[in-house]
Amino acid sequence: MTTPLIPAQQTLTPVGIDWEGWQNWLGDHVDPAWRPGEWDQDCWLFTGDLDSPRTAAVGCGTPGCRAILASRGRCRSCTRAREMRGLAWEEFDVQFIPSARPRGSDPALCEVVRDSVRCGRVGIVAKLCQGHVRSWRRHCRQQGRRLTIDEWVDAFDIKPFPLPPECSVGGCWNRRISEKSPVCAYHQRRWLAAGHKGTANTPQLRRWAAEQPPLLTAAQFSLVQLPPPLRLELAYGIQQRDVLGSTMQPFAMRAIVSAALATRTSLLLAADTLQRRMRTSNEKSVLRQLTWSVHQGYITFSGHDLRGEDHFDLRAAGLKGATRSGRRKQLGGVDLAVIPQPWLRRILKRRAEAEKPTGPAFRRWLRSCVIAGQGMNRLPGGGIDTAALDFAHMQAAFDEIAAAVDQDGHRYGAGYRIDLWTAFCQTIDFGRLAGLLDAPGSFIRRPSQRIQDEDTNEDELGKAIPEHVIRQLDAQLASLGTGVTYGAMDLAHVKAMFQTAYVVLRDSGRRPLEVVSLPRNCLERERDEVSLIWNNHKGRRMRRRLPITSSTVAAIEKWQALRDTLPDAPSVSEPYLFPAITSAGGSDHLMSNNFSAGMRTWVGNLETLVSDAMDSEGNVIPFDRSLIYPYAFRHSFAQRHADAGTPLDVLRDLMDHDDPKTTMGYYRVSLERKRKAVKTLSLMVTDRHGTATHCSSTSYEQRSVAVPFGGCTEPANVKAGGHACPIRFQCSGCGFYRPDPSYLPAIEDHANSLRADREKARAMDAASFVIDNLTAQINSYEDVAAKMRKRMAALPKDEQAELEEAAAVLRRVRAGGDHKLLPLTVVSKNGS
Repeated sequence: MTTPLIPAQQTLTPVGIDWEGWQNWLGDHVDPAWRPGEWDQDCWLFTGDLDSPRTAAVGCGTPGCRAILASRGRCRSCTRAREMRGLAWEEFDVQFIPSARPRGSDPALCEVVRDSVRCGRVGIVAKLCQGHVRSWRRHCRQQGRRLTIDEWVDAFDIKPFPLPPECSVGGCWNRRISEKSPVCAYHQRRWLAAGHKGTANTPQLRRWAAEQPPLLTAAQFSLVQLPPPLRLELAYGIQQRDVLGSTMQPFAMRAIVSAALATRTSLLLAADTLQRRMRTSNEKSVLRQLTWSVHQGYITFSGHDLRGEDHFDLRAAGLKGATRSGRRKQLGGVDLAVIPQPWLRRILKRRAEAEKPTGPAFRRWLRSCVIAGQGMNRLPGGGIDTAALDFAHMQAAFDEIAAAVDQDGHRYGAGYRIDLWTAFCQTIDFGRLAGLLDAPGSFIRRPSQRIQDEDTNEDELGKAIPEHVIRQLDAQLASLGTGVTYGAMDLAHVKAMFQTAYVVLRDSGRRPLEVVSLPRNCLERERDEVSLIWNNHKGRRMRRRLPITSSTVAAIEKWQALRDTLPDAPSVSEPYLFPAITSAGGSDHLMSNNFSAGMRTWVGNLETLVSDAMDSEGNVIPFDRSLIYPYAFRHSFAQRHADAGTPLDVLRDLMDHDDPKTTMGYYRVSLERKRKAVKTLSLMVTDRHGTATHCSSTSYEQRSVAVPFGGCTEPANVKAGGHACPIRFQCSGCGFYRPDPSYLPAIEDHANSLRADREKARAMDAASFVIDNLTAQINSYEDVAAKMRKRMAALPKDEQAELEEAAAVLRRVRAGGDHKLLPLTVVSKNGS
């Protein structure tokens, strides 16, 4: 067929389509020599190579079974047969008997044999071909009895027919019924089933045969029945998928071709209709890629996009996807018409083309422009005319973003709204610098337009998973990875890999990407210490070292030994501890999202997972499973060390942070714990002589902010926030000094510092009153500390433990900067 198809839907498109030119362009760009051995353009037939990694088709794992699958495994027939027999796979493989011939292939040859020569036609009725069965029946009627085939052949000197030629349907391996028929028995049945009559070699039958596919295996698909433009579009699309590195999917292509046969129109017009006919996500993904390739081809051919100037193709613009390779696995396009202002659409589009952000970053840019555009659209004129833009439009954009809500009507978090406002302002700045926005100077961001972060709930313990929940997870760790398919990897190996990754994540506190990308030789030994070698991708600091426990080392070594025996690990994963799912997956190692998905499935399927709280009836409340995700274990790691009293600078190094403030954001002391600690320690306050001086928790709070070695009740010093001591912080000699056990480490450190100062003073030959003063301070501090420790030692063991825990809590509060100074205002003498 050479006549181009002119779809009826052409009138629905915004521009006319030169169908003949488009068809000729496709014909010039479809390579007939593409994939030799698999693609036959003369028959428009693709036959997948089961041994090729570029084709998603493999044979059934049962020896002798002819079934073809999309991935490694066993077909349904073999699985059901094995289950019915109750056999192990090894026993089933031995007993399996394959079918005599493939489905749809020719029956056995006609049984007429003469002089050792067998008839070449296929047996249709009573194991005889059509020609011989008619002759046999005629002779049986004449003889008045049923003749055996041998009697009939001998009595009437029956001659066998020669072997007929192959079926005229392209790619069909069957023989024709006879020399007079152009088709085989299979296609003869299809011809008659279509309502046609007669099987003689007529022009109508020959034309029909030229447009028919052969009997297709699961690894094949044919485009021969499609009209020329659609056939060429699909051929062009599948060849472009090869250029992009995608794997051929024969199963998905068969579904796409079937749906295309029903529409019989161009992909340029029927993509949405075909998408609705797809049943699986894989079929939809392949069709999206084909459609994208065809649209890009049409843009190259015609110079314009049928989807309109406001359609922005992310992949064509070179935007990066979520994979580390940068290749978008899911094709995407957005309609910029959701932004009310045309000038803002153009700026956003040009900025994306110039800066090529990641997909998530572009979505944030787009969201910021949509919300800001809606705000400006509420003003007279809608912000369409750039010459009329002023401060009111910028303020409207700010107000809209500051009040932005999600689909459920909940206001976005302050951090996300700050990101949206920043993204919008950067887009405006880009427009000015690129000469795309000629707006008045009043249309500019003002310092007053700032989104403030709301006060957080002090009773929140952060994102750390409680230790009692982690213990429950550990007790059920054996089920992690159950039912997870991971390429060609054995299920037992998948479970071992996921469980090892969990152990490393739990014990090391590394980010999920840092765990899944661990090098294969990630353990370094120095004497009795073992360190984990890891890469800080976020901070761009490679080959970092982290001391780890022996149990973590044992888990890693066990997986390393198993990792060395993996038979089907992708070659690109050779340097990594946790291999990738496939060589063509866009990542050289286990991907974070794959690990996260496996963990979510595991946590969701756990039978029990309880919190430490109870309802009003005394029943234990189930733990919220949505709070368990890989990154939360990093917070748990920080919280665990903070609770154990690890100094802030040490914990900062363990977390590999540059700024201690970042580390402090990973753990939190709740207000409830702080209040309990204050109440406990307020009963242990002493004066400078070590004499108990009880006070209320409110009074304790007031003094605890004043000085570094204890509380201070001197009014002027308290009003100044602890920076106006009349005797220059010689606290141990002051009557207003009120220490408590939480300051013991600071007191002892200060006493040691004073000793060092005294030795320096002696070396300097300082006056005796200087040395005497230092000695007196040392003695007084030691006396206070000794009396506090004596009081603590006299308490019962449980009270001592409670006191030490309370002291540790308040020390963390002070180290973390949580404790704020009193909101006092200095008032001048004249009252102003």
